[in-house]
Formats: sequence, structure tokens, C-alpha cells
Amino acid sequence: MIVVHHLNNSRSQRILWLLEELGVPYKVKLYQRNSIGLAPKSLSEVSPLRKSPVITDGDVTLAESGAIIEYLINKCSVNGKLKTPSSGPEYVNNLYWLHFAEGSLQAAIVQRLSFATSARFVAEELRPAATAAFKQIRQERMDPEVRKYAAHVEAHLERVEWFAGGSEPTAADFAMSFAVECLAFLRMAGPKTLAYVTKIQARPGYLRALEKGEGDYAYKL
Repeated sequence: MIVVHHLNNSRSQRILWLLEELGVPYKVKLYQRNSIGLAPKSLSEVSPLRKSPVITDGDVTLAESGAIIEYLINKCSVNGKLKTPSSGPEYVNNLYWLHFAEGSLQAAIVQRLSFATSARFVAEELRPAATAAFKQIRQERMDPEVRKYAAHVEAHLERVEWFAGGSEPTAADFAMSFAVECLAFLRMAGPKTLAYVTKIQARPGYLRALEKGEGDYAYKL
């Protein structure tokens, strides 16, 4: 049986959602972040990088969200569920947004989120100056970058219901789900993006996934 090594408030929530949509039985092994938001050392036993998500499926151990999403859909899809055609606009859109999620948008968001809390790691006497410096960098360098990506997402969602452009979610939607939830959390999501987040979070499979992850999810609207 597939085991999802699930860290609270992390990208692994979308893997639980994907498995619920596929209707595949799975188990969840829960890990809790420590006091400074890092994954526990026990996660290193499955992933040397101490990152989540990681899945184990028999002899297979697989990390990286995009790889996991593609692996699960290719292996577990029945009657083409969650798949796109092998060519054409839906295929291209799915491929683009699947890789945009981690390759561009999420990288900028993680940097932005990290800078928001970095001052607490500075010596107390230097903290006020560090807080001001980090805030300036965030506002002048990081926020414009994230907003640029957010506008790109918003423009696409003005034209489509799902990221690949079809009538049902595909790999791209599972990859993008955490990123757009982060945009909503940062209050950088446009109205179409917020509507999209509301839509995915209302799906029965998503709600079941929240229960499996014990409901501890900071990015729920």
C-alpha cells in the first residue's frame, strides 16, 4: 500500500488530495514541524533532504511533488481519470503549469515566507535593525516578484476552469494547489485565484484529505 510521509502545513497535503481524487487506498505517516518550523529529524529516515512529501510504494521511495504527482496518476488512473490528451493545448498547459508550480512560483513564495520570519534567528540586540532590513528587502525585491507570478496565474484563470484548460483537474492542478493557497495566505491572490482556491477546497476529496492529514492546515480559507 502507498504510504504518504506527511508533514503538517506542507506541500504533501496536495498528495493526499490527489490520492483521494484517484480513489486509491493509502496510509499516512504524520510528522510535525518543530518550534522553528522545520521538519523533524525522523523524516530524514525516509528522505535524506528531510523534506515532504515523500511516498513509499513497495520498493519505490519517491520524493519531489511533481514526480510523485506524475507517478501516481500514471500508475493509478482508471479510465484516464486526471489525465490530459497526449498532445494539443491541454497537454501543453498541463506540462507548463505542472513545472511552473515548483520551478518558478513556489520558489519565490518560499523565499518570501522565509524572509518574513528570518529576524527571529538574529541576536536579540540586532533584531530591530534586522527586522527593518528584511522588511525592506521583502517589500522592494520579493513582493513584486511574487505579485508578478500571481498576476500571471490570475490571467490564466480568467480564461480556464482548470489549469490544463479542460473540464476536470489534472496534474497541473494538484501541483499548483499549494502555491495558489500560499498566494491566498499572503493576500496576493486575485479574485479568480481566490475563487479557484475556494473551489478546490470545497471538493469532497479535498475535505477527506484534510481529515487524513488531521486537519492541521494553515492554508485552508
